[in-house]
Amino acid sequence: MSDFFVHESSYVDEQVVIGKDTKIWHFSHIQAGAVIGEGVSIGQNVNIGNNVRIGNAVKIQNNVSVYEGVELEDYVFCGPSMVFTNILNPRSEFPQRGSDFYAPTLVKRSASIGANATIVCGSTIGAYALIAAGAVVTQSVPDHALMVGVPARQVGWVCKRGHRIQFKGHEGHCGHPECESYRQEGPETIVSLGT
Repeated sequence: MSDFFVHESSYVDEQVVIGKDTKIWHFSHIQAGAVIGEGVSIGQNVNIGNNVRIGNAVKIQNNVSVYEGVELEDYVFCGPSMVFTNILNPRSEFPQRGSDFYAPTLVKRSASIGANATIVCGSTIGAYALIAAGAVVTQSVPDHALMVGVPARQVGWVCKRGHRIQFKGHEGHCGHPECESYRQEGPETIVSLGT
């Protein structure tokens, strides 16, 4: 008996590693070479591409495809129907298959990507960043950045819990009593000052 759950309507190819307490729900497909961590939740109608790496405690909501070339670190949240890409200049007439063609995308620890957002390949989404629903990310995103719009632009910063940080001068806090304080050290960097 396995220590993970796969719904009977889903397909898991050979040479896949699935961690303890992971759940794969209806009509999903996990392709060869994928490595999925522990405690992951994979929703309905999700495709995990060949050789994809997914960390622990990741949540992938319904109708998401995580294509080869994308890596999700621990605690990443992928909202319903958000989109990853893996080729910058796709052409049906000139197929581009294999890792030589893919522009890698890295989503760092605890970043959250909202419903229907699009992440154009070749980007890194920083740790604890929050991508708003419907945003289109075309370049890398700093840690803790709050990104909105098409194309996505940074409109602020969020704490580890995802609350917006309010700054007075260079120091800020989200207002939650258990959260850290932060200091802005430049236009693309904030650092934690602890609780």
